[in-house]
Amino acid sequence: MRTTRSTTRTRKSPVTTLLTALAAFLGLVVLGGLGPTPALAQSPGTLATGLHISDGRLLEGNGNDFVMRGVNHAHTWYPGETQSLSDIKALGSNTVRVVLSDGHRWTENSAADVANVVTQCKANRLICVLEVHDTTGYGEEAAAGTLDHAADYWIGLKDVLAGEENYVIINIGNEPWGNTNPAGWTEPTTAAVKKLRSAGFEHTIMVDAPNWGQDWQGVMRANAQSVYDADPTGNLIFSIHMYSVYDTAQEITDYLNAFVNAGLPILIGEFGGPADQWGDPDEDTMMAAAEQLDLGYLAWSWSGNTDPILDLAIDFDPSRLSSWGQRIFHGVNGIGQTSKEATVFGGGTPDTQAPTTPGTPTASAVAATSVTLGWTAATDNTGVTGYDIVRVSGGSETTVAASPTNTVTVTGLTADTAYTFAVYARDAAGNRSARSATVNVTTDEDGGTPGGGCSVGYRVANEWPGGFQGELTIRNTGTSTISGWTLGFAFANGQTISNMWGGTPTQNGGTVSVAPASYTSTIPAGGSVTVGFTAAKGATNTAPTAFTLSGNTCATA
Repeated sequence: MRTTRSTTRTRKSPVTTLLTALAAFLGLVVLGGLGPTPALAQSPGTLATGLHISDGRLLEGNGNDFVMRGVNHAHTWYPGETQSLSDIKALGSNTVRVVLSDGHRWTENSAADVANVVTQCKANRLICVLEVHDTTGYGEEAAAGTLDHAADYWIGLKDVLAGEENYVIINIGNEPWGNTNPAGWTEPTTAAVKKLRSAGFEHTIMVDAPNWGQDWQGVMRANAQSVYDADPTGNLIFSIHMYSVYDTAQEITDYLNAFVNAGLPILIGEFGGPADQWGDPDEDTMMAAAEQLDLGYLAWSWSGNTDPILDLAIDFDPSRLSSWGQRIFHGVNGIGQTSKEATVFGGGTPDTQAPTTPGTPTASAVAATSVTLGWTAATDNTGVTGYDIVRVSGGSETTVAASPTNTVTVTGLTADTAYTFAVYARDAAGNRSARSATVNVTTDEDGGTPGGGCSVGYRVANEWPGGFQGELTIRNTGTSTISGWTLGFAFANGQTISNMWGGTPTQNGGTVSVAPASYTSTIPAGGSVTVGFTAAKGATNTAPTAFTLSGNTCATA
């Protein structure tokens, strides 16, 4: 069973960097020729019965703009976890990308199973992106299948998928080419698109990039126009997967803007945020750029990864979001803030009524780096789905948190500092209320020590010659919230941390001190946060045996 995404995050070497720069230049040359005549979608005609492309945008059948905000779900390896679709929706997603198998590498998902997935997506008011995973890394991964075989699988499902054009997007094959001769991606991608259209498919089709989805050599970028032109309906959207190849803001914005400026539809079909031995993806820019450009994004992945740092929910439990999950669902530009439900689930008529104004926030649990805010809930004609919390400074405001309920703990604040906060309510259609009245808060001079007890679990998640990936789970075993903590421990064998997610390390010899990230700063009573890292090591890699939290000794889990 292959659920790890390690193969998608290609290591950058000096040669890779040179090739990337050259490919980017060539891509700009090719796409630059499109500048004077932006690529407009061909007239959908009679085939635009549901989701379709127009002027480079994904639209619903009624012409409403639809921006995907959701996650990937590994259904083919965990077919019993269908409750996940409801859980994913409850956290605000409007789309789910569902992993399927055409039988080449894993057990084929039957027509009945796929029909059930579509039914459950619709019952949970989710747009369903269906993808065949067997094609992953073709040309480099010996076990991978072809796009032609995947196209035949879709044709075998035509009776199941016909009539679902309002709800289903067909992603022909996941990451359908590796790093070996990625230029070979263009012809079979074009052929697969034509094969599905010849078979009568009217759905929007999604195509993934080569280079394990990351297109670091610019092949999809350079050939996107020709592939797009091969679809007689114009209902084609490109999918880039962004992992550690995309570790700078410039790389991310350059790639996405190349498609937008050419009028070619694109979304981030997979992305990760936690750092690994290949680098540290810039997920903040990915999400911010997607929001600025109104492009979709689908985070990898709900649960069940063999690479646990990419689990959004631990063990498929929506109440146990990882730090990565908290970032995706509740962080700035996250799903909670930006997702809008497809209007097809509301009868096709867009909801334009904004929620009522929330009550004036009140502050409690004021600490040096955090504060808890509560307010009277807003109401709405279809239901309030969440709240945006903003910091107000003069005539400007900055979003600092999002919450699905009428309470939130704002973290990452500065000690002994005055802040002004206010709240907006939003509904599933993305309508936003008027801003609430403001509350003024001054943080404490120091954070004190955590209340109650604590325990720390340490494990090595992955190991290779000269390095390893570790994970620290900090659990609040007390009865009050922990805010603004500092974790202390020591390595015994000269291990040195190189990258960390969920916290910021300071290391002096073997002694390590970890300060929390904004999204791990608060640990509710009975709750936990996870901090991951990669580190260098020698021949011996003994685990730390003692931990402190803000000076207090913690139990070892």
